[in-house]
Amino acid sequence: MSRNRIALTLGFVCAALVAQEKPQAFIGARILTMEGAEIASGVLVVHKGKIIAVGGSNTAIPSEAERHDASGKIIMPGIVDTHSHIGMPEGADGSAPIQPDVRVLDSVNLRSSSVSKARAGGITTVNVMPGSGHLLSGQTIYLKLRSGQDLDELEFNAPGAAPIGGMKMANGTNPRRTAAPFPGTRAKSASLVREQFVKAQEYHRKIKEAGSDAKKLPPRDLAMEALVEVLEGKRVVHHHTHRHDDVLTVLRLQKEFGFKVVLHHISEAWMIADEIAKSGAGASIIVIDSPGGKLEAKDLRMTNGAALEKAGVLTAFHTDDPITDSRWLTRSAALSVRAGMSRQKALEGLTLSGAKLLDLQDRVGSLKPGKDADFLLLSGDPLSVYTHVEQTWIEGRKVFDRSDPKDHLYAAGGYGASHDSDYPFDILALEAGEMYQ
Repeated sequence: MSRNRIALTLGFVCAALVAQEKPQAFIGARILTMEGAEIASGVLVVHKGKIIAVGGSNTAIPSEAERHDASGKIIMPGIVDTHSHIGMPEGADGSAPIQPDVRVLDSVNLRSSSVSKARAGGITTVNVMPGSGHLLSGQTIYLKLRSGQDLDELEFNAPGAAPIGGMKMANGTNPRRTAAPFPGTRAKSASLVREQFVKAQEYHRKIKEAGSDAKKLPPRDLAMEALVEVLEGKRVVHHHTHRHDDVLTVLRLQKEFGFKVVLHHISEAWMIADEIAKSGAGASIIVIDSPGGKLEAKDLRMTNGAALEKAGVLTAFHTDDPITDSRWLTRSAALSVRAGMSRQKALEGLTLSGAKLLDLQDRVGSLKPGKDADFLLLSGDPLSVYTHVEQTWIEGRKVFDRSDPKDHLYAAGGYGASHDSDYPFDILALEAGEMYQ
């Protein structure tokens, strides 16, 4: 590593440490808190990773705070992406349709340019999932997109504690497939899932009966352990499903086994919004302006958000990156407003609603004293196509700055923007007129 590179890296580290030690005050921006009225010309104060104050122009600012003039900007909470595949994760393999023991955390590449592009899009919290080619494809992981190359630095839990995540499930065309050992039909798909949950119930019963007697414990089964966490409500089911009949099958299984479920995609949500509301399930929807490529999604409508809102369903947006590029998730909310969803619920769908679906609402999703200092500085209204994410802050540290040439590359694209490394585009070499190798 060159001396200039070392100096640059140390400079970033020192700046981050200073940002934690000194309060940071952002003054004059229009603030969208998501848990109250918009503040026309507000003040946001953060310190040691937390929000300590948010309010109008008369909000008290610590005398030692570093002040940032945010006049003409908009500040909103960091975006929560409830369904993504950034970091090129790999889940279950082709040996079986049900593999709940697989942990996606074992396959996430944090040097993937997709992670940096997510920060450029204002995404601060993300649910990284395995794919939908299996009935049960493995355990998801919830990440804070802090700067770092070690997964321990991005997990929600403290170092040494178990990482937080859900369980990825799917039905419909993808996991059905046509050849053994995959089910081949929709009814057989549901049958196999039901069989696994019955086994998990039995495994759970044996553990409880054994109590403190280790000799009576059943042999350890990682797949059953994961499903017991689902049955106990410790792990949310994130369920890929499109057609209305497939959605109703998920709700039937949910009622039978009592797990908490978030319905993902639900292309035909507009047909059965009331049934979804009655079930209490949450919705994570994708908005694609050019549908195609999947027959079971042929009846996808942009009115899904409006229909779910009217029915009273907690609804968030997701990218399913790379289906929707992480830099453009705000567009999904904008298109939903155009199709009849309220502005407020669409903005919450980018932030607070997603946090609630991941059970992280005490940490993220809104700007409120005591919550993590995850927020964005925008050049304009978040639902405008003309708006840029100018800065992304996580826990009081700036992780993206559009004025930085390296970060601008991720935001705008160009040569080197998709290279998977810590420095995909060698700024120092470029400035020296050297060819990037």
